[in-house]
Amino acid sequence: DNIVPSLTVLEMNYYYFLLVVTLLAGTSNAFVPGASTLFTPVARGKRLFHPDTWRLAASKAAQKGQKRASWFEGRGGSTAASPTLPACTIVGGGRIGDLLMGSCADNKLVGRSCDMSDLPPGPIYVCTRNDALDDVVSRTPEDRRSDLVFLQNGYIEGWLESKGLQDNTQVLLFLAVTAKGADPIDGVTSTNPEGLTAATGKHAEDFKSRLGALDLKCKVLDKAEYDKAMYEKMFWICTMMLVGAAKECKTVGEAGSEHSDLVGEVVDELAASVEDVDFDEGVKARLAAYTDVVSNFPAAVKEFEWRNKLFYDKGCKVHNGLLDECVEKGKFKFP
Repeated sequence: DNIVPSLTVLEMNYYYFLLVVTLLAGTSNAFVPGASTLFTPVARGKRLFHPDTWRLAASKAAQKGQKRASWFEGRGGSTAASPTLPACTIVGGGRIGDLLMGSCADNKLVGRSCDMSDLPPGPIYVCTRNDALDDVVSRTPEDRRSDLVFLQNGYIEGWLESKGLQDNTQVLLFLAVTAKGADPIDGVTSTNPEGLTAATGKHAEDFKSRLGALDLKCKVLDKAEYDKAMYEKMFWICTMMLVGAAKECKTVGEAGSEHSDLVGEVVDELAASVEDVDFDEGVKARLAAYTDVVSNFPAAVKEFEWRNKLFYDKGCKVHNGLLDECVEKGKFKFP
């Protein structure tokens, strides 16, 4: 509250000083308030920073700090340091990365192409699109790669094994953030009031705590239970987006309500194609309940290589027929 008055006094003193120096030096290019230059010639050619530059820098810093505090507190966090929730690294400042930044005021945000050699200890949450994963791993020092936590949608098991990262922490996000900075829609449903978001691996408890700081739910699972939940998320995203696109629905909610029989048929087909996994009863009911929660999410087939390709290669007929229908309607192109 005292920043502006003190700056005003400083400027007044500065103007007076310049006037005196100008008169004593006998120069004609006295400082003119409001000039647009960053530097002002005074006292026989010596240059001083324009006071408007100082005022602008201070103002921007104050605004940035206030915005960051509001942004953090708006996500349920506290600007006070938390001894139980240390700073972490977040790679990618999109919708999910922006959300996780609110879990601790000291979190470090890095871009997908930034230097990764000087990061704080602890988990490194990778919140990029799948096509950036190779670059992120290559930029991460080998002794820190075990701290990478993957939050991507889709089937990344084969990719993880190819990089020797199959034991890394993984997160299965059942929540929706419609736009950067928007309030998240948690995957708390009528069938799963404990929430559907899950994590597995050494940093799973840390992630659960960070979501808890944002008033979001997460459960920690062993790898076998996580794999079942991962496949169910695959069924949902590969079915709802596909049916919605093929039938020209604007949202997943419309796809679920207008084509429920087809949705059920595709889910059954995809589940049958997964070998050596015994799914718990009620898969379709759980996925339908999640659709109700995120009903306004747009329906479109994306990241084919990481999502629908798994079932396309398995020869799932109904699923593949819907892909062909999307191609015919100009809703999708095979890569």
